[in-house]
Amino acid sequence: MDKLKGIIIGVVAVAALAIGGTAIANNIGGDDDGSDKAITGTALDKAKAAALAHTGGGKVTETEAGDEEGAYEVEVTMPDGSQVDVHLDKSFQVLGQQGDDDGSGDDAGEQE
Repeated sequence: MDKLKGIIIGVVAVAALAIGGTAIANNIGGDDDGSDKAITGTALDKAKAAALAHTGGGKVTETEAGDEEGAYEVEVTMPDGSQVDVHLDKSFQVLGQQGDDDGSGDDAGEQE
């Protein structure tokens, strides 16, 4: 009986260490919310199409699923070199965009 008790305690200890290690690994680096997961598959195609239609062109340079401003974030680099982050809901509808502040104030902040 003592041997079984020791085995159970060992298994529980190993499981606790694994869970703790995973939590630590998820919180090292990345964004404040810990999500850096790129969009993949058909969701990527839909997110790209929605973002490029919203911006009127450009090149998709980065994507993120589970963004804090929506379900998806698509970074689009415009022909003039500026970058725009387009935020989408889970149905790929545009929630808004946030541009890099180039000093003009035209693209800075949330826009509908």
